[in-house]
Amino acid sequence: MTRLGVNVDHVATVRQARMIDVPDPVEAALLAEQAGADVITVHLREDRRHIQERDVARLRQRLTGALNLEMAGTLEMAGHALSLKPDDVCLVPERREELTTEGGLDVVSHGKQLEDVVSRLREAGIRVSLFVDPDVKQLEAGRELGADGVEIHTGAYCNAGGPRVAQELEAVQRAAAAAAGMGLEVHGGHGLDTGNVTPIAAIGEIVELNIGHSIVARAIMVGMLQAVKEMKALITAAGSPGR
Repeated sequence: MTRLGVNVDHVATVRQARMIDVPDPVEAALLAEQAGADVITVHLREDRRHIQERDVARLRQRLTGALNLEMAGTLEMAGHALSLKPDDVCLVPERREELTTEGGLDVVSHGKQLEDVVSRLREAGIRVSLFVDPDVKQLEAGRELGADGVEIHTGAYCNAGGPRVAQELEAVQRAAAAAAGMGLEVHGGHGLDTGNVTPIAAIGEIVELNIGHSIVARAIMVGMLQAVKEMKALITAAGSPGR
């Protein structure tokens, strides 16, 4: 069954708009777990625009399930991860001027920089995945680095229209099959919502989906419990026999 990772970054985005204590992303994460989330994901950005170190520390103390920390692939951020001790780290590209992550990590070009980061994290018992575009060369580079898995960037599929939807879905399917064939655990994420998640969740090689913005946006209308339950139900149904 495909795991659901719920990203609560944008609960913190609302909090930081006023620089006060509410809404609390930790409380949102606990509600997400209560509703069936298998993993809680947060992105500790270098500019700390939403999630703060104290949030990650409190999540580590209070979660009953897995904590997945997204971060830039730098030694400075690796130091934070070694201190905070998440179960998993997903290395992502990061630019200060971007609104959200715009594409996959270029593992081919930055392999030497990433190698030490991956090694230090794995030596500490932290599982490491790499957020990459559905590109076989990037997958191969990730395997060479010794990563445990990859998270395939689904943004191009989510943003496509017309015949490009099927093309981008096929690209994700091919990448997932290739990654699994290399012995990498396969995750997916970025831009997924209730309208487009089913075909991705139906890809057998994908064992985890990390979804944030659409769940938080839905939660504003119906509450976190209901928003997570709706997404969990779609993902579970997509992986059921006979589909």
